[in-house]
Amino acid sequence: MALKTRITELLGVEHPIVQGGMQNVGVAELAAAVSNAGALGMLTALTFPSAEALRDEIERCKALTPKPFAVNISVFPTMNSPDYPAIVDAIAGGGVQIVETAGTPAVREVWALLKARRITIIHKCTSVRHGLSSEAHGVHAVSIDGFECAGHPGEDDIPGLVLIPAAADRIRIPLLASGGIADGRGLVAALALGADGINMGTRFCATQEARIHANVKQAYLDNDERGTALLFRTLNNTARVGRNSVAEEVVRRLELPGATFAEVADLVAGAKGRQMLANGDLDAGIYWASMAQGLIHDLPTCGVLIERIMADADRIIAKRLAGMSAP
Repeated sequence: MALKTRITELLGVEHPIVQGGMQNVGVAELAAAVSNAGALGMLTALTFPSAEALRDEIERCKALTPKPFAVNISVFPTMNSPDYPAIVDAIAGGGVQIVETAGTPAVREVWALLKARRITIIHKCTSVRHGLSSEAHGVHAVSIDGFECAGHPGEDDIPGLVLIPAAADRIRIPLLASGGIADGRGLVAALALGADGINMGTRFCATQEARIHANVKQAYLDNDERGTALLFRTLNNTARVGRNSVAEEVVRRLELPGATFAEVADLVAGAKGRQMLANGDLDAGIYWASMAQGLIHDLPTCGVLIERIMADADRIIAKRLAGMSAP
């Protein structure tokens, strides 16, 4: 079954499913596999050390799929700011027509560069007010992250069951639901709540094509919906990660009176996270994970996963829900 929504029409894809932008995970093999299955795959720009390296990865992805794929650009405060104009040049020069953005209000400078190249912009938000602001600034679609999501869910703690319809009530442009979604039930629920499609990150990490060590993938299988930890709450920069000894130590240190980020910088360094994804030492760093871990029970290919999601959605819509209609 194919579902036609505003998202499928905007993005030129068969299925209303988008792979989230994931640091150190969004590379050509995964993005191409998602796109080849009829959804929208995504490279992550800041995974690569330079715009030139991103340009090369775009070419690798194009060699693996003839279908549309996107690039994620995240804009966050950093000591060494990425060369965003060069990144946009690499994206446009590679013929990529869709970009997912995330981050601080400084992202508007990236939007201006993308609009000048007539590139479709999906912006990731964690609140209705930020979604409305993004819409007012001319983005083409909004992805709303519920509190269940991996990464940074904002500071409002609103779960998707409330956040998605609240956003759908007020945001007029196409809407993606994100956070804690992993199967056909989540897709149908998101559509029922007013979204036009779904954005999944953690579920795509637990696939054959994800370039992640088998130990990390096994952690996604072993953990249930309780298997995450919320870091940086006291710093008003909440982040949801997989629960392991490192995450628990970060929480412990930051709960001490007067604790600052410096107390945990050695534990959450990006280099350690990259090494952990590569070598599988779960006590070496943190890894992103959503509450969707409780819905992950196997490691399929992206093609099998997406086919199953769509088949389950069809079955739910055509049989389960239709069968509940009273004569």
